[in-house]
Amino acid sequence: MKFMKLGTRPDTFYSEQATRSLVSDIPADLVIKIYDTTYLLHKSSLLPKCGLLQRLCSDSSGSENVPLELHDMPGGADAFELCAKFCYGVSINISAHNFVPVLCAARLLQMNESIEKGNFVSKLEAFFNSCILEGWKDSIAALQATDKLPKWSENLGITRKCIDSIIEKILTPPPQVKWSYTYTRPGYTRKQHHSVPKDWWTEDVSDLNIDLFRCILMAIRSTYVLPPQLIGEALHVYACKWLPGITKLKSSFNSATQTEESKSVSRKILETIVSMIPADRGSVSAGFLLRLLSISSPLGVSPVTKTELIKRASIQFEEATVSDLLYPSTSPLDQNFYDTELVLAVLESYLKFWKRISPGAVDNRHLIKSIRNVGKLIDSYLQVVARDDNMPVSKFVSLAETVPAIGRLEHDDLYQAINIYLKVHPDLSKADKKRLCGILECQKLTPEVRAHAVKNEFLPLRTVVQLLYFEQEKDSKETTSSKLQKSHDLLLGAKKRPATRDSHGKRSLVNKEEVTRRISHAESREKGQHKTKRSDGKLALDLEKKMAIRGDTEDIIGSEKLRGAKDERMSSSNSDLDTKKNIQRARSKKSEHGREKGR
Repeated sequence: MKFMKLGTRPDTFYSEQATRSLVSDIPADLVIKIYDTTYLLHKSSLLPKCGLLQRLCSDSSGSENVPLELHDMPGGADAFELCAKFCYGVSINISAHNFVPVLCAARLLQMNESIEKGNFVSKLEAFFNSCILEGWKDSIAALQATDKLPKWSENLGITRKCIDSIIEKILTPPPQVKWSYTYTRPGYTRKQHHSVPKDWWTEDVSDLNIDLFRCILMAIRSTYVLPPQLIGEALHVYACKWLPGITKLKSSFNSATQTEESKSVSRKILETIVSMIPADRGSVSAGFLLRLLSISSPLGVSPVTKTELIKRASIQFEEATVSDLLYPSTSPLDQNFYDTELVLAVLESYLKFWKRISPGAVDNRHLIKSIRNVGKLIDSYLQVVARDDNMPVSKFVSLAETVPAIGRLEHDDLYQAINIYLKVHPDLSKADKKRLCGILECQKLTPEVRAHAVKNEFLPLRTVVQLLYFEQEKDSKETTSSKLQKSHDLLLGAKKRPATRDSHGKRSLVNKEEVTRRISHAESREKGQHKTKRSDGKLALDLEKKMAIRGDTEDIIGSEKLRGAKDERMSSSNSDLDTKKNIQRARSKKSEHGREKGR
């Protein structure tokens, strides 16, 4: 930080009650009043350098020691006192922190070159152009000081010159950055990193108020030199510094800790940040968008801002993690700890966006992967919120049902969430249990999870019976397929063996009793395998299995009969043809014998 030292005399100003005077043998003849502070000074020292005081004293020359009221002095009594000390030659230090009010006060007092050569204004402007604007932190400090005197700073060109200097330095390539800056990111040490990080400027710029920060950022965006991700990082740094609720502290927005005035300031900051987020996807993270959304309701932001946040967060929803969704509820009407309404709103917006861009999503691998990632995210989130004692079934089920069927390849994670919810809420009614477990699809559970679910004492009996039915139906289909394959192989083997004749000269069929015996053996073996299963659905399962086996037996025997009848018809037809051939052969032999006898 650079400074300018002027004057050589020691500081002899002193206060007596609300009056400021200078130690001097000469009596004071100039009284100046600024608000509650009164200055007793000398015309001989101030008037040669202050054009305003010359005019005011000339207008009141008829009266002596009449106070001159300068209540409109920019910077107040402190800035005026520095100007007065310059007139007396008292030693003063000027830096970027006090430069703005002093320059404004000197301009009001008309301490310029037309009054006296080498006057205060010319010295201040030279220091401003050669030192303050050339430095990085000096420019930031001077611009920050303009916040207290916005109109004066704007009219004198201080604000514009500081902003231009700051933008020029931000657009400087990092290898060319030679000035000092503030960078306190976790894990970063200047000694270990000789290269300048691309976002070196973000932390210092975040010291400015939101209006000045917006001016700088919008000017940088208009140059299209810096990437959107760097703009997003600057917004993130600023939000973390000025929005305490961004750190997920529920107490940050309690009425006891935040006044309406502070809420109004935070609301303006949040709405301005949202308006400056670049349109490029990935310019800010999904977690950052969700954090902004989580504090939007207690701050009372406009519906337009909240809708924009939901839309932006839904576009990048698949990139979020479970920790990005875990925000405490700020609504006084909600008994549950976590804000599930926020997650539901973003999920519904995501599904609208997903359906709009994917009318043929079944053929798009990327979109299918996206919605399944979201499905896994929601199921993992449900496993966390299920541990909340006050989480109602309706909200849990509503959030789970919002995920479409295509978003869940398996229901294992959903089952784990339901299992956790049932354990944490043991007093759940039968109707709520039925509604909760009704979202499960048995066919989408892996065998291991299905085996666990069958033995789960927290599940309602209806769900367990459905699981058993599905398990039995699956085993029955596999068994039936195996039986048909074995019967087919048996028939093929019988065709390849030499045909045997029974007592009537016909081919013998495959032994019907043998087929029935084998099927009965398989039935008894299956009964033995499933003997240890629950007895709730035993009667229905056995009946279903017998019906399936009986149908298989009838099909096999029927096919045997058809093949046997076909063989009999073929055998009978061949026998008739042989008889006709023998008769014709005998007649021809007899006629030949008669012709030989006649010769």
